[in-house]
Amino acid sequence: MSEKVESTGMDLLKEVANVSGKPGLFRILKPSRAGVIVESLDEKREKTLIGPTARVSVLKDVSIFTDGAEESVALSDVFLKILEIHGEEVELPVKTASDKELIEFLAEVLPDFDRSKVYVSDIKKIITWYNLLSKHLPEAFVASEGGEATEAAETEALAEEVKEESPKSASKKENSKA
Repeated sequence: MSEKVESTGMDLLKEVANVSGKPGLFRILKPSRAGVIVESLDEKREKTLIGPTARVSVLKDVSIFTDGAEESVALSDVFLKILEIHGEEVELPVKTASDKELIEFLAEVLPDFDRSKVYVSDIKKIITWYNLLSKHLPEAFVASEGGEATEAAETEALAEEVKEESPKSASKKENSKA
């Protein structure tokens, strides 16, 4: 069916999800009839079946609201900025930090974040998720060398497939006219 493509860098966020009502992050392993099978991103690495009614948010699709020209910034971009400023771990203690400290942290990373839409609880999640990912999935923060070249090669391969399909569909049209 589909080929397993090796994910590099922030592309790994396609495989990582947050499940509403469950602490931590989960790596999506595979879908099943009864939901989706996930593995916790912690020391235990427990595999769990998440039912179809659970709210699962894939981190690649999460973004932060901003006041700037763009309405939002992808979480992957925020994580890369945190890595640039704070390194592998954010030292700010999430449970004991004041609201002011948390807001200052995000303002340092993303100065134009929308203060009316981004809550302190969201900032806590960002820090917690960043620390979990850097500890249990450090390969997510490895910059993929030649990422643009890979993208160009994929686009070229896709264009080749389209070209190959075009003559087939043209011959089918000719046969259907006959």
